[in-house]
Amino acid sequence: MKKFIYLSIIGFSLVSCGGGSDDSATPEVVNVAPTVPALTAPVDNKLCVDNTVGFQWNASTDANNDVITYQIQVAKDNAFTQIVKTNDVNANSSSISLDKNTPYYWRVKATDSKGLSSAYSPTYKLYTTGEAVVNHLPFSPELVQPAVNSLLNTATATLKWNASDVDATDVLTYDVYFGTTNPPTVKVSENTSATSFDVTLNATKEYFWKVVVKDNKGGETVGQVWKFKTN
Repeated sequence: MKKFIYLSIIGFSLVSCGGGSDDSATPEVVNVAPTVPALTAPVDNKLCVDNTVGFQWNASTDANNDVITYQIQVAKDNAFTQIVKTNDVNANSSSISLDKNTPYYWRVKATDSKGLSSAYSPTYKLYTTGEAVVNHLPFSPELVQPAVNSLLNTATATLKWNASDVDATDVLTYDVYFGTTNPPTVKVSENTSATSFDVTLNATKEYFWKVVVKDNKGGETVGQVWKFKTN
């Protein structure tokens, strides 16, 4: 009798311990953001004769096969602090009416049906023209280095930027403002054709700088203020 009770207990223990795993359990599916849209039209640095602009980009893909929507932003500055239009669309295109004789910047991001978004695409720029326009203003300068809010450990730095103009024959020159006040008021370089300028730094300071882009027909565009710190 004792032997029977002992064997019964062992059998019960084996049954109790054997039911902890379930090979049929479905693993959790991790949502992945859509790919970043690739802008196609208008091409970067485009002069648009019609101020109603048809924007196009390549469709994004989604690893989870979620439905994708797109947001296009159009702004008057390349930092997108002056956004003039934001469209949310299901297709990979959008037509937007803009002011004439004005430079614009645009970018697109993709969002899946679960609310997860890609990063914004690289920024493209365009210029809407009008019948009476002879000269177009240069586009805002684009920062190359040093990165905004970067921390430098050197006694000197090279400020670098890029700039462009839809009037291909225009000659661009630059005024550089640099200092510890925001916005910077000291002009450290004037009418230079170079897209870089070397500055001397002091330790534990915050510096601000901007570039004014000028063409040879009297047009000029004031760039945004960039900043960095020294250690």
